[in-house]
Amino acid sequence: MEDGFRADLLVESRVIVELKSLEVIAPVHKKQLLTYLRLSDRRLGLLINFGSELIKDGITRVVNNLAE
Repeated sequence: MEDGFRADLLVESRVIVELKSLEVIAPVHKKQLLTYLRLSDRRLGLLINFGSELIKDGITRVVNNLAE
């Protein structure tokens, strides 16, 4: 998808990484990453929020089609 979306990072053509710098991640941010995963037919994404006090608390794993 050339114009459908622009991922912040794509690692090994397998993992989409979406970067944010917000006090609180809203559910819409996770849905945005899930939409990116679905559009690109990828399974794994990471939502990283640099606005968290600790970076480990700002990392969320998002999986597309987990049941398969």
